[in-house]
Amino acid sequence: MADANDDSFELYDLKVEVVAPPGGPIYCGAKVGDHFELRGEMLYLPPGQGFSIYSLGSVLALLAAKQRVTHPHDWMSTDADIACPDPNCSSKLRITRLGRRTFKHADTTAVPLPNDL
Repeated sequence: MADANDDSFELYDLKVEVVAPPGGPIYCGAKVGDHFELRGEMLYLPPGQGFSIYSLGSVLALLAAKQRVTHPHDWMSTDADIACPDPNCSSKLRITRLGRRTFKHADTTAVPLPNDL
């Protein structure tokens, strides 16, 4: 049973990296190895590197789910490669779970926890 006074929860930090077969065409301006990290709700790109908004759009809806702890048999725990939205592009975006980070509910929202937790 959870401690009623503990409002902490954990999320995975994520790395999203461009992968592609050798010599495969990439049309979004990315290079194999380009990446960003998601830490909590903040997205971090290496200095001087961009990232296609269309590529970002293909993974954005999955990131919040990939941050959560899931059952080991859940596909969200095992499937990591997302196809580029351009059907002619050979690249994929690989989502890798990094370490977990602890957050406090009170630090992330103004909505109070229900009293019956």
